[in-house]
Amino acid sequence: MTTTVTRVVHASVLLDFDGAAILTDPWLSERPGYHPGEPRAFASAADLPPLSGIVISHGHYDHCDLHALAGYPDKQVPVATIPSLAARVRAAGFHNVVALGDWDSAELGPVRVTAAPAKHSVPEATFVLRSDGQAVFFGGDTMRIPELDEIARRFPDLDLALLPINGLRIRPMLGRQVVMDAEQAADLTKVLHPRLAVPIHYAYTAGPVRDRLLLKLDRDRPDLYEQAAADVAPDTDVRILAPGEPLTL
Repeated sequence: MTTTVTRVVHASVLLDFDGAAILTDPWLSERPGYHPGEPRAFASAADLPPLSGIVISHGHYDHCDLHALAGYPDKQVPVATIPSLAARVRAAGFHNVVALGDWDSAELGPVRVTAAPAKHSVPEATFVLRSDGQAVFFGGDTMRIPELDEIARRFPDLDLALLPINGLRIRPMLGRQVVMDAEQAADLTKVLHPRLAVPIHYAYTAGPVRDRLLLKLDRDRPDLYEQAAADVAPDTDVRILAPGEPLTL
């Protein structure tokens, strides 16, 4: 079996399990305060390949761009998401929506997806996707929480971990952190012990004024994660991928 991962933009990733393509956290447009900070691998939903499924970790626009995703022609494509988001996805025109709580599983074509814990500023899930013996962890933009350690026990042979790394903090909320940073992601890498790891969620910008006044984050620094992971998880091969660049596991 051949599995390929291609970063689309931000936390949106295309996972191809031997022809069964799964899209994570679709972000396919742009608006004030939300700029990818890098080119997207696909200009619109109409340019996406045929999908076997979509997983959506939470309802923030830069992870759940339903208005743009509605341009995807196959409205029967299965979508796995959190319970509080399922109705919104159905209202966007997608008919085959499954709501997953922690450790619930569903089949997206030949790919089995299992929801795992997460913590963010809104309800969120992370996911493990498995097909024909290969397993991928998708971290959305969660914080580093102890509950994630359970993934290593349930899925001890991860081939790939996709981990957010920008350490986003909200300045007006007394600098409250809402996304894990590079060192925290490296610590999770040590626990999960995947064969490969790809950092995600690090190029986003709200624009120069909003970044300075509202947000604090490590922007465009995947090298910070690469260095931290080399120190604490040297057995994991870290790959930094440009949007559109495929990596075969």
